[in-house]
Amino acid sequence: MLKITKFGGSSVANAEQFKKIKAIIQQDPTRRYIVVSAPGKRFAADNKITDLLYLLDAHRKYHVDASSVFKLIKNRFIEIKNELDLKQPIEKELDAFYTNLNQMSQAVIVSRGEYFCAKLMAEYLGYAFVDAKDIIRFKLDKSIDWDATSAKLQAKYAQYDHFVFPGFYGTSANGHIQVFPRGGGDITGAILAKCLHADVYENWTDVSGFLMADPTIVKNPKGITHITYSELRELSYMGASVLHEEAIFPVKEANIPIHILNTNRPQDAGTIIQEHSKVKSGYPITGIAGKKDFMSIYVYKKHMSNEVGFIRKALSILEKYHISIEHIPSGIDSFNIVVEKKEIEESLYEILAHFKDELKPDKLTVQEDLALISTVGKNMSDKPGTSGKLFGALGKNNINIVMIAQGSDEINITVGVKKKDFTKTVQVIYDTFVGGNEE
Repeated sequence: MLKITKFGGSSVANAEQFKKIKAIIQQDPTRRYIVVSAPGKRFAADNKITDLLYLLDAHRKYHVDASSVFKLIKNRFIEIKNELDLKQPIEKELDAFYTNLNQMSQAVIVSRGEYFCAKLMAEYLGYAFVDAKDIIRFKLDKSIDWDATSAKLQAKYAQYDHFVFPGFYGTSANGHIQVFPRGGGDITGAILAKCLHADVYENWTDVSGFLMADPTIVKNPKGITHITYSELRELSYMGASVLHEEAIFPVKEANIPIHILNTNRPQDAGTIIQEHSKVKSGYPITGIAGKKDFMSIYVYKKHMSNEVGFIRKALSILEKYHISIEHIPSGIDSFNIVVEKKEIEESLYEILAHFKDELKPDKLTVQEDLALISTVGKNMSDKPGTSGKLFGALGKNNINIVMIAQGSDEINITVGVKKKDFTKTVQVIYDTFVGGNEE
């Protein structure tokens, strides 16, 4: 059994969190290869180290004195070192980093949070430190060079029984530090899991996995113990975020399960993400997620179905304005285009003018303040009447459905409602399918 174990920013925020990690590692000898993020917030009003590093880079860029920002960063690492009685000469490295700040790219600067954290963690655990810049390779198109990365990782695997690895960065095709998008430490962990053929990729964070609904809406929602990658993608897209969604793809391809766990509550079961699981849920749905602030453009034209390319013309207009489309529910002579309000509001009237000129619709209306709620679950397709049960429950509770969309794989049903009904809709769906009544 081989586990790749990744700890997020909240898990490495201070010395106390380091101690929790050591206890977790010592509990299971298969946790031999560790990936860490940069230290996150210790409390609500605190700063993440990566945010401070971006701020440091901004000061450098605009020739503003950055000493106060650097002092905050340096003190965080020194505090961890001193509280854990570590010998790493990190002060010298930090000072050298600041001295050479003007010769560094933004990518180098913002990657140092993970670098220094991994150095301290390696000493604290008694593990080797392996630098991501020497292992992870990007191609010219910024995609992962899997052959090169895998070969380098396999070599380190043969060399070390244990090591600590910084997340978030690697080396570009031209030899420079290159970073992933924010939250990219999750991707690093997934790369190691795939290249080392791990049995499990553990992702430790500050929550005990995924919940079936937003706990700010539903009181004490049940946890999701098992979820497929497909279900996770649907829920994540609608706002249920625990890990970076790009971290899914490397391990999905290798059929490696991801186990989401809580550093502060290691006894909790967490959530296992795996496409093919023998575990059956007791509920017809897996989870509910949603987002507010959408807008719908309704287009009606008599005999629209006889006009070839009619919808394509509408989509081409939106494409010119770089507008992403969420859903396109359609009828025989009409269709709705649902988009995020923030993406279209500045250019809405220009777009509507183009619609009138090029589509010549009989009716063109806009509905604002929509919310979309997705009910997701692979079991739904096996349960006749699930859609009817959902729509019936919303009707009984006087919630007007403005839009309905269902994926062809039948693992999600998305409804559009007025923004004012968002919270009520989530609660009603939860009560209908979960609410203590197991199916």
